[in-house]
Amino acid sequence: MFFDIDGTLMEDSPSHFVPAGTPEALRRAREAGNLLFVNTGRPVINVDADVRILGFDGYICGCGTYIECGGKELFYATNPPALCRRTAALIRECGASPLYERRDAFFFDPEARELPFITTIRDTFRMQEKNVWRKVSDADFSFDKFVIAYDGQTDLERFKSGIAPYFTFIDRGWGFAEMVPLQYSKKTGIEFILQYYGMQRADAYAIGDSLNDLPMFEGCGTSIAMGNGELLIPYADYVTDDLRHDGVAKALAHFGFLDA
Repeated sequence: MFFDIDGTLMEDSPSHFVPAGTPEALRRAREAGNLLFVNTGRPVINVDADVRILGFDGYICGCGTYIECGGKELFYATNPPALCRRTAALIRECGASPLYERRDAFFFDPEARELPFITTIRDTFRMQEKNVWRKVSDADFSFDKFVIAYDGQTDLERFKSGIAPYFTFIDRGWGFAEMVPLQYSKKTGIEFILQYYGMQRADAYAIGDSLNDLPMFEGCGTSIAMGNGELLIPYADYVTDDLRHDGVAKALAHFGFLDA
């Protein structure tokens, strides 16, 4: 099974609330012989101990741009620095607020517009004692993927047109969007893992809560939406309870993952 993090395994909030039943259900599922993978848009640098302590066989990070299994890196893809700098210039011109993500760093841009969604992320990272001081002007600036905040002053159509040859635009709603290189997605990460283990799509289950989990659904034989994933529910084969009511544990039980 492949799990999204925010809104699925834990609450997307400073508290990172995890329902009481989730850790035990994950432990039992692995003991029963199932393979459990995180599949997240977060870069691996942002997959913290509060996630890893839950116990997984591997991690697909950065929407398929980074894959590790058993603590070993199996795959990594990034973007050419020249493309990264052209993209940063476009974002400034279009009036969006960016956060650039790389497996080993986050980059902010003091020369771009500053919108609350991104400043909130930066403040959260600072409280978590992460390095928020890397900038687009740094000599080694590059990114694997990126996100933007936008509003009515953003030239969103120009931005989308400018990135279209290189990146998939995923609108997360509420003035927030995620950009991933065209060749990669949560689906390609799943395909890599299935090939690695010699398994079939029908063997794979995905559980998530937002529209950026749609590629996971496409890569798996069975798709599960959290009850709090209103926008994702229409695309799911099965809807479990919401995060606050142990949706992950209930889904694992429903599909027999807890049976030895």
